[in-house]
Amino acid sequence: MTRKTIRTIPQERTPIAVQDPAARVRNFGEVALGYLEAEARREAERCILCPQKPCSAGCPVGIDIPGFIERICEADYRGAYGVLAESTLLPAICGRVCPQESQCEAVCVVGEHLEPVAIGRLERFIGDMAIAEGWTRVTEVEQNGYRVAVVGAGPAGIACAADMAKAGCEVVVFEALHRPGGVLSYGIPGFRLPDRVVEAEFGKVSQLGVRVECNTLVGRLVSVEELRDEMGFDAVFVGTGAGFPRFMEIPGESLNGVLSANEFLTRCNLMQAGSFPATDTPLHMGRKVAVIGAGNTAMDAMRVALRLGAAEVHCLYRRSPEESTARAEELAHAGEEGVAFHWLTAPVEILGDADGNVRAVRCVRMELGELDQSGRRSPVPVAGSEHDLEVDMVIYAIGTHANPIIGQTSGLQARDGGYIAADADGRTSLSGVFAGGDIVTGSATVIGAMGAGRRAARAMEEYLGILEPRERDISDPEQPRVFGIDARQRNFVRLRAA
Repeated sequence: MTRKTIRTIPQERTPIAVQDPAARVRNFGEVALGYLEAEARREAERCILCPQKPCSAGCPVGIDIPGFIERICEADYRGAYGVLAESTLLPAICGRVCPQESQCEAVCVVGEHLEPVAIGRLERFIGDMAIAEGWTRVTEVEQNGYRVAVVGAGPAGIACAADMAKAGCEVVVFEALHRPGGVLSYGIPGFRLPDRVVEAEFGKVSQLGVRVECNTLVGRLVSVEELRDEMGFDAVFVGTGAGFPRFMEIPGESLNGVLSANEFLTRCNLMQAGSFPATDTPLHMGRKVAVIGAGNTAMDAMRVALRLGAAEVHCLYRRSPEESTARAEELAHAGEEGVAFHWLTAPVEILGDADGNVRAVRCVRMELGELDQSGRRSPVPVAGSEHDLEVDMVIYAIGTHANPIIGQTSGLQARDGGYIAADADGRTSLSGVFAGGDIVTGSATVIGAMGAGRRAARAMEEYLGILEPRERDISDPEQPRVFGIDARQRNFVRLRAA
């Protein structure tokens, strides 16, 4: 193969087809339509297959990105899926919702001179083809007799469950809601991530022998300690996420018509409230809606509100567009669909009518000052700038806290905010209990949670003593040893008596 250079590859990034804004705002069909085969081949040719692979280092699960793209160039799509499957079970999901622009694509060598290779779109192309063709990577695994419980069927829990099943463990996932997927099911609307994709990708986990028990709230029906001790699980992974909504604690938050984006999106995405009364979950949809915040969740809430018939949707954000944490694509799509952005605007009070319903939001204009701990300029109120915005519904999308139930019902050591204290490999203060994802780090990305789940699985294998011999045989004489075992193989190991 002739070595590719920046000058010899296609110079322009291959665009992706999208629904027309005027049409898509009236339906929940997917906005971005994906690459056709010729488009994927052309975009794949933009990868120069550099040996350093900075994109792989920028991926939280370490996908061999040049490896799968090279196979697309060769039209070996099954082979490309095989490369992806070595690191992820969810390529069709990650290709849609992961912030590649701040991870793998951010360090793409091509991006130093041109637009970076559209890695996420290529991953989606292969993931969608795998679903359409029914490709899987299920192999026969010799069972080792160990039982593993996973709490939470979100990205972290499913990634951990898959790796432990591949290692030969019997794995049971306990999910509080009636459908697996975590934030992928309740938090991301169908126009960004269709249900059929989530169901297809999670079906691959079932093919590994993983059993998912829905409608089971660990921390209420059973504790983490009871899973480990009374129920006989040899190891437990906690991946319950950080879905506890955050509010501003300003006057008027108890008025009818004020809710969190978590509740709003869960009602609409998971409970199909937009179809009420054909479904059981009601939703009082406002005509004039204000969404507080400008991250990806805020973009989702605003765009769902438009699709459910809101006449006006306003975004209130106390900083400028440059400080928004939303993906550039989502921000652009929201603007195209008619969202009115009020930058440098902060609510200070929610006003109600005589019946206790929202009638307006009182706001104050802001200006940016010095940098804060997040690296963004701090907003400062402008004196005398108060004004009222007439709305009848207010949705908060300003972040979340840790799910508190596990911390309230177990002896796990926690840190500020109720997040579980765990080391880089997911080990917690309880022997045999591991944790990862948003419940440890706070709200992050889908692929980041998957990476945490996989690291925890590796640590669980160490704990159970089931690593492959080549992985377990550490012979560095410079490392301290305890009873002949490398000290890096820390924590405890359960032994089975004959």
